[in-house]
Amino acid sequence: QVQLVESGGGLVQAGGSLTLSCAASANSSSINVVTWYRQVPGKQRELVATITTAGITYVPDSVKGRFTISKDNVKNTVYLQMNKLKPEDTATYYCNADQRGKIYWGQGTQVIVSS
Repeated sequence: QVQLVESGGGLVQAGGSLTLSCAASANSSSINVVTWYRQVPGKQRELVATITTAGITYVPDSVKGRFTISKDNVKNTVYLQMNKLKPEDTATYYCNADQRGKIYWGQGTQVIVSS
């Protein structure tokens, strides 16, 4: 069982930055992939960044150049650095962990970007 706790969300002006954290209860070496998603009510969930155990990262074109994912294996925490935020980045952000095929979700953290 893995528990994920997201934090770092909040209200920020357009152009600003936020860093989200996803702290895992399990040893990071047992987690294969951690992915950040975001969701706006009524819209499909969107993948915004992913990182593997080996540190390989992926961000889609929609956030490339603005969002960076990283991890601290000692703290069992994955970070999502979000720069140059836009109002359309407003959403609830969730982290998701794949531990040997089992999927776990955090409770989400809300990000609101004002124009």
